[in-house]
This record gives sequence, structure tokens and C-alpha cells, in this order.
Amino acid sequence: MKTLLYAGSFDPVTRGHMDIIARACRLCETLVVAVMHNPEKRGAMTVEDRVRILQKACEGLPQVRVIAHGGLLVECAHEVGAAAAIRGVRPMGDFEGEFQMAQVNRRLGGVETLLMTTSEDVASISSSIVRQIAAFGGDIEGFVPPGTAEEIAAALAGGRR
Repeated sequence: MKTLLYAGSFDPVTRGHMDIIARACRLCETLVVAVMHNPEKRGAMTVEDRVRILQKACEGLPQVRVIAHGGLLVECAHEVGAAAAIRGVRPMGDFEGEFQMAQVNRRLGGVETLLMTTSEDVASISSSIVRQIAAFGGDIEGFVPPGTAEEIAAALAGGRR
């Protein structure tokens, strides 16, 4: 496949996200990682911070292109010419929601979804856990991509939206 899309809020990016990104890169020539944002929702980090930190985390993956997008996933997929969307599935109940969204995305815009199971060593990591640890001043180093913990903690502590 030439281009795949991996879209999410990445608020913040975790080692689990990076597991999916690295493995998806082996399936395509270009992986577009889209930081999706909804103007009606307030994220813990700004979209700009999320894009910048993702770009830093993906520096060693030349086929990754990080963008921000404010519309529907199907619109983003069409805009970047993606053959399909990638979604990560953890063993803690993600399947039902991802299955439903995959059906909606196919119905709305003909976009197929490839579900990838997370690797065992990162299956318990989520952005919400990282945010909670950071909120109490805990060490998030083992949960986020190498070299990004300080930036993520600062962005979360800054309360910028």
C-alpha cells in the first residue's frame, strides 16, 4: 500500500501509539499521522504541541508525515490519498468502538480500516493514564516516546489548550 492514515488525538502521544506507527510503517510507503482536533473539545495539550512532539517522536521514521486535521477521518483520508486507516486495538475493550467507527467510516466515505492489535508490552498504556500520572507529578518517561517526557510534562502542566 502506498499511503496509510493513522489518526487520533495523541493527547499526548504514548509508546503504544509509537508501537502502532512503527509497525504500520512496514506496511506502506507513506504513513500520514493525523492529529485530529475538534474545536468543540478542549484537549489537555494544544494541537501545535501534539504535532511538534509527534514529529520529534517520529524523526527516525522517514516515511511518516505528521499533520493536523479538524474534520472527519474520512475527509482526511481522502485529502491525503490514504488507501486505508490504521487503528490500534488494546485488549481492554477497544474492539467494539473501533469496529463501529470502521463501519461508519466505510459507509460515510468508503474508507477501509485496518485494526492492529497493540504489542503486549504497551497494551496497558493510554493517554489518559499518562495525563493522570503527569497531573500528580509522576514520572511518565516509561510511557511516552524516548526524549519527549519533559516536553509532554511541560505542555500538560502548562494547561495550554
